[in-house]
Amino acid sequence: MTKPPSRTKSATPDAPALSYEQALDELERLVAAMEGQQLPLDRLLDSYKRGAELLALCRGRLQAVEQQVKLLDGADLKAWEGPES
Repeated sequence: MTKPPSRTKSATPDAPALSYEQALDELERLVAAMEGQQLPLDRLLDSYKRGAELLALCRGRLQAVEQQVKLLDGADLKAWEGPES
């Protein structure tokens, strides 16, 4: 069995292997490249799709952490007052 070329490969299977921080870093680099360069239309579209996947991954991870915090805190989230001075 042959693998599809990397250009047509979906980024979704690789996404779970990324940490939140790695996904956010890649997303920030993609946004900077899209804003700062004149990319060919096909590459711009690929970058947009990858960015959307990374954004969904980051949002999902944040929601999962929020749910865990709610469970640990008895579903009564309190406003964070920051470190005491």
